[in-house]
Amino acid sequence: MKLQLREMLLISMFAALTAVGALVKIPTPLVPFTLQFLFCAYSGVFLGARNGLYSQLLYVGIGLLGIPVFANGGGPAYVLQPTFGYLAGFILCAGVIGLFVDQCREITVLKTLGAVLSGLAVVYLVGVTYLYAIVNFYLQQQITVSKAIAIGFLPYITIDLMMSVIIAVTAVRVIPILRNAGYLKCMAKSQ
Repeated sequence: MKLQLREMLLISMFAALTAVGALVKIPTPLVPFTLQFLFCAYSGVFLGARNGLYSQLLYVGIGLLGIPVFANGGGPAYVLQPTFGYLAGFILCAGVIGLFVDQCREITVLKTLGAVLSGLAVVYLVGVTYLYAIVNFYLQQQITVSKAIAIGFLPYITIDLMMSVIIAVTAVRVIPILRNAGYLKCMAKSQ
């Protein structure tokens, strides 16, 4: 499929916003807290499944090329970092959120929240699984699944749930504005 210029600009903008979200970080022992999920989720909500996925794929691709857009740098060796799974999860997250939002006839807070929580579940599923695998098999430091969950899930879930609510509430307000301005071509109605 051929992308229009507007789509390319929006994809690039959300990739850049996700990179900016990586700069806002609170260091923690293994996985820093950042605002990347916020912009990743917004990319799925506002751009839809395909373009939201493309925006996060662009973000991860730029980082893997060596531009330090991730929370702890960049480069191809970043795939060996325990946190890389969350980045891979962002790609799927934007697609999942966009898929749910694209299929909604009406955009409501609850439906949008359900989509965002589905995307968040994907981020944590991929991220914690990758964290466990890298720490055990690459770094050869034995941790249990429960320890991986304690390190990569429990400290962050409360803040991510609060962000999910903020995303859902603001999306319902912003989508009609974007649609009226001609930036969204979705059949869904906001409520």
